[in-house]
Amino acid sequence: MAYAFLVPHLTIYGENAMKTAMVELKAFGKKAMIVTDKSMVDLGNLKKLTDELDQVGVSHHVYAEVNAEPNHTVIDDGVKLYQNEKCDFLIGLGGGSPIDAMKAIAAVSAQGGSVTGYLGKALDKDLPPMCAIPTTAGTGSEATKFSIITNSDTNVKMLLSNPKLMVDLAILETELTVTAPPSVTAATGVDALTHALEAFTSVKANVMSETFAVSALRRIYGNLHEAFVNGGNINARREMQLGSYEAGISFSNASVTIIHGMSRPIGALFHVPHGMSNAMLLKTCLNFFKSGVVDKLCELSKVIGVYKAGMSAEQGSEAFVAATNDLLKSLKIKTPMDYGIKKEDFFKYIPKMSEDAMASGSPSNTRRTPTKEDLAELYTAFWNDCEQRA
Repeated sequence: MAYAFLVPHLTIYGENAMKTAMVELKAFGKKAMIVTDKSMVDLGNLKKLTDELDQVGVSHHVYAEVNAEPNHTVIDDGVKLYQNEKCDFLIGLGGGSPIDAMKAIAAVSAQGGSVTGYLGKALDKDLPPMCAIPTTAGTGSEATKFSIITNSDTNVKMLLSNPKLMVDLAILETELTVTAPPSVTAATGVDALTHALEAFTSVKANVMSETFAVSALRRIYGNLHEAFVNGGNINARREMQLGSYEAGISFSNASVTIIHGMSRPIGALFHVPHGMSNAMLLKTCLNFFKSGVVDKLCELSKVIGVYKAGMSAEQGSEAFVAATNDLLKSLKIKTPMDYGIKKEDFFKYIPKMSEDAMASGSPSNTRRTPTKEDLAELYTAFWNDCEQRA
């Protein structure tokens, strides 16, 4: 069987990556639209980018209206600005939300219409050049063919998937990730962990996607807790950034599974950031699908250093699960209650969340394939587990 394997056209990483990348960006066009959020303005990360663009004579228009869970209005308004400002290319600066929004704006600016009509839509026109500069080590959006946008009219989180959504340039400037606070470091770090774990265990996994997933998991398990407790550790931050990037490549090629399928409805209905809802669900979902991937989890126990000589595959698998649960506990992952979600509201939407999760297609990539009824039971178990920990 032959596989197609997608990666960004060019990635620049290491010391002074952003400055080094300016020669590439100058070739993209004369005017960039920078898609970002207000935190990037407040933290000074936007100015670092615009100063570099000014140095090489590239003009720019800043669109800093992206929120934690970008909806279709943010995208459609961004398209109008991109066209009215006569921009040539786009730069996404920030976490996964600005980068996803940047991709969606690029797609709609080329194809026309509203992003609400893009779920499952083919992209048959060339997109303007795109550059992604991640400031969190989590979503891996700089290395994927995906964009996740909420249709706020239907409360459905749309997964846009197309090779044309792979960026032309990814810039990994580790120093920009140091500004991420511990809670964001934890949530986005577990998001990256989830990407790699789901890609490694997906029915669509292949040798190359597994290679990137294993490398990502080794970096993440070895450095996430340190980045969480000591955000100034540049080496830990660098390893997490590379791990997130590798995880992005991996799941972009092997897809995701049940965790992402169940995560998107929580984000769409209750406005929980995507990475956080993944982190919340990891323990419950891993407990469900572990029986279908015993050998693979045993292999990962060796990768992260918790396998002991003489362990059976089952014991190695359980060692990996235990290590993962210990890591989650140490990172103080938030619960739905922390976001003000009420039990009656959550349970009222379990039928819709289960249906929307199944409709996304992601759960069907799980080696222990769930039914809609399984998902409903898992949402219930998830809430009860969080309630016990609260």
